[in-house]
Amino acid sequence: MSIRVALVDDQSLVRSGFRMILEGQPDMEVVAEAADGLEAVAETARTHPDVVLMDIRMPRMDGIDATRRISEMDDVDSRVLILTTYDLDEYVFRGLRAGASGFLLKDVAPEELVRAIRVVAGGESLLSPSITRRLIEEFVQTPDRTAAVPAELESLTDREREVLVLIAHGLTNDEIAERLFLSMATVKTHVNHTFTKLGVRDRAQAVVLAYESGVVLSGERESSPPPSP
Repeated sequence: MSIRVALVDDQSLVRSGFRMILEGQPDMEVVAEAADGLEAVAETARTHPDVVLMDIRMPRMDGIDATRRISEMDDVDSRVLILTTYDLDEYVFRGLRAGASGFLLKDVAPEELVRAIRVVAGGESLLSPSITRRLIEEFVQTPDRTAAVPAELESLTDREREVLVLIAHGLTNDEIAERLFLSMATVKTHVNHTFTKLGVRDRAQAVVLAYESGVVLSGERESSPPPSP
């Protein structure tokens, strides 16, 4: 089954370039294009793509607001992969809070673009350690968090909470398995249970929740996760 992709950018040449790359892949299909956020929301509702490649700066509605609206759709399970010209800017944090599953630079190599779409379509988030560090830096700069602590955190077991901390520090499943001396299957089970209990769908949302709720504190060192019984 092909991965259904929607392209959202106010520049037609950019959309055409991405379309050429993706249509050359045997497992990908471009099902929609949009030139602004309003069109993106409408086209996503109409075509139900697996992945939306979303530009940020667009007329009428920007990519952050469009991402938020798409993430809030009850009958759509599209993942948003945000495209940006700027590597270090405020959009990383805002986009993840809006529900994006990852970030890519617009000048990304074609093979990296294809890989990223496959990762996000597979249910994972494209959240590299560098982006995780940016999230940490954002919370260091704005320590006065106002988000309420979700009641669902109380339902986590000690091990699931420990896994959440390690996810928030940017560790992959392989690294978590090595750190906790667990099998990959066990780690995946813990991760899935944690996401289900917290009502998040991927690592990106889990990281934001962990920092906003205070499960992980700004400046806390990754090398010292809390002990588990």
